[in-house]
Amino acid sequence: MRKAFPVLTAPISEIKKISDISIAFEVKTIFEVQPIDHGLDGLNLVEVPVEKPYTKDYDTEEPLIRWQQKWDLSNWGLFFALDGEQRIGSALIAWRTEGVNMLQERDDLAVLWDFRVRPGNRGKGVGRALFSAAADWAQARKCTEMIIETQNINVPACRFYAAMGSELWSINRFAYPDMPEEIQLLWRFPLDRSI
Repeated sequence: MRKAFPVLTAPISEIKKISDISIAFEVKTIFEVQPIDHGLDGLNLVEVPVEKPYTKDYDTEEPLIRWQQKWDLSNWGLFFALDGEQRIGSALIAWRTEGVNMLQERDDLAVLWDFRVRPGNRGKGVGRALFSAAADWAQARKCTEMIIETQNINVPACRFYAAMGSELWSINRFAYPDMPEEIQLLWRFPLDRSI
């Protein structure tokens, strides 16, 4: 039986505490995008090993302070999963925020903006507890879908979002001009589903 992890709803002013939880992960495999008949018959995602495994840490690429400078976070939700007193995971969700393109200027969408679980606590149910809290938060705001962005290099995250019932609906091979080896994968989680 898995341990239940309580989830704390935190004020957005505690956003800096997210960085206390590592988002880093080791890239051992990636989802390679393989066009079928030049894309006319769709695309296949095929998991392939990388030649040389490496560690990816998004916190080194985009500091959290930048989010506060770029957007009004007053419509964002912040959650922390706890193990005793220790914060072992977090979820940050955006809603009704001008300039967040994934929201498509719609009031019925939310974006799971940042999602992380401490490396030693991954695979133990922490992510499920956080995902459920974020989905409940979005549903309480009458959202119909939660949008999630990840990359083809984060195979464990892709498998997690699929296991939660999310559907892959967009593959953008050219979303990151500064990181051409990474492919943007966008997922949709219909909020009428149970977790």
